Amino acid sequence: MRISIVDYGSGNLRSAQKAFQHAAAQAGIDAEVVLANTAEQVLKADRLVLPGVGAFGDCIAGIRAIDGMEDALEEVALLRARPFLGICVGMQLMATRGLEHGVHRGLGWIPGDVAPITPPDNTLKVPHMGWNELLPVFPHPVLAPLMQGAMGTDAYFVHSYHYVPADSRHVLAVTDYGAPLTAVVGRDNLLGFQFHPEKSQQLGLALIEAFLQWKP
Repeated sequence: MRISIVDYGSGNLRSAQKAFQHAAAQAGIDAEVVLANTAEQVLKADRLVLPGVGAFGDCIAGIRAIDGMEDALEEVALLRARPFLGICVGMQLMATRGLEHGVHRGLGWIPGDVAPITPPDNTLKVPHMGWNELLPVFPHPVLAPLMQGAMGTDAYFVHSYHYVPADSRHVLAVTDYGAPLTAVVGRDNLLGFQFHPEKSQQLGLALIEAFLQWKP
């Protein structure tokens, strides 16, 4: 299995790569985990991971600055329907628009906007940073470790903007920060985590392992 982590100049690539290597080894999966920084490398992926740290506009611009990258992502994730996981801003990039420092066109794979977090309780600070509970909304095979609860239900977040899907059926899990914030989105072979599984200890590794075993 070739797991390609997309390298477009944004994201905790080495820690993500190590986490996926560890999870694959733990599950006994024969996997090559590579950093893919060209369209040609992305097209070789059996499973695709899109990380992201920073501003939405900068991240989507980074993808579009690489020749053929956006087309390659669509070829693998949409046309070939390979399992896809977006992490943090990588999840948010699947939206229609990002509303951070202007309006920026996203990939448009799961319709919705990425909007500022505005907690109803003004004692809650933005960015939303640290450990918070994942609350499942709909069952999903990749969320099985969360549903079982044996490894806890807390994951590590750091974000100032949140995904607001146009269709609530695409929200698979939320976290409570004065009000529900989208924690997991998904449809078909597409999945996104707002939290960082590579920083979420045993639960994070279990969720990565479940993604590697997922057959959408």
